[in-house]
Amino acid sequence: MTLNQKEIEQIHHMFSQALTKVTTLEALEVIRITYLGRKGKITELMNQLKQLPVEQKRLLGPVLQELRQSLTTKIEAKKSELELKQKTNGSFFDVTAYDPAHKNGSLHVYSLINQQLEDIFISMGFEVVSGPELETDYYNFESLNIPADHPARDLQDTFWLNLPGKLLRTHTSTVQAHCMEEKKLPLAIFAPGRVFRNEATDATHDFMFPQGEVMLIDKKISIANLLATAKAFLQEFFGQKDLKIRTRPGYFPFVEPGIEIDGSCPFCKKGCSVCKYTTWIELLGAGLVHPNVLRCSGINPEKYSGFAIGFGIARLAMLKYGINDIRLFHSDKLSFLEQF
Repeated sequence: MTLNQKEIEQIHHMFSQALTKVTTLEALEVIRITYLGRKGKITELMNQLKQLPVEQKRLLGPVLQELRQSLTTKIEAKKSELELKQKTNGSFFDVTAYDPAHKNGSLHVYSLINQQLEDIFISMGFEVVSGPELETDYYNFESLNIPADHPARDLQDTFWLNLPGKLLRTHTSTVQAHCMEEKKLPLAIFAPGRVFRNEATDATHDFMFPQGEVMLIDKKISIANLLATAKAFLQEFFGQKDLKIRTRPGYFPFVEPGIEIDGSCPFCKKGCSVCKYTTWIELLGAGLVHPNVLRCSGINPEKYSGFAIGFGIARLAMLKYGINDIRLFHSDKLSFLEQF
């Protein structure tokens, strides 16, 4: 029989029919030998090709090569299918099947808020960084201008560990000290993370909660840079370009001067229960980095200055989504979690 296109198509058709009936690896090997073995049908066709004129070789040669590749690919795919079935003892399931009772998962609100915050600060040129939750007295207090006899230590209920000088960090400001020591200037960082306070839990307090810290250090950084950053951040976070801010004096040992930043209530214009009918909501604590903090990390305060902004991520989430109990974040209530 002279080799032609019809014969090649017939071989392909016979192979496909045989492959659909294969249920074991042994049967698959028989088919492989029958068609692709040294004395298989493809080899026979190749031998016939050698005897054809050059014009027909050029025409049918690529077709035969394509047929060989197609058969090889289909056998490998069938082999993988049978091996998987063997491993799972035949317990297949259809991943494309529709399950009307299936519930889709969603991001936890903390994950959602963190992603939003990171997107905002990355777009403003800040680097997202992290630091250890198990800290030393030095990084949690002393490097932040809070020496052992400083009264500000009484403001933070600390979880001290049964390890000399070790504690669970009480704020994410500890990341400031690490970054000022390890990174080159200028420095622009956003540090989100968990902090720990040894206090009773209620609707507005928790022993563990997320906090965010923003810091910029460079030459000639002023309060104007701080306020511009805070305003741009809050407007983007709450999605209100007309949101206004105001400042009040505030005390934080690691900044001087220290300020509290309020934002105009994003939920009302004339006062509501959220803002306690003042039209203002306390949102951020901030200030210019204290010269002592800069010196402690080897930075010359005569040459460089910077600002720091701190905020409770849980508080911002509660305000944005109208959550009235911080304990819900760590609960297993699906009615709460499914909202996000």
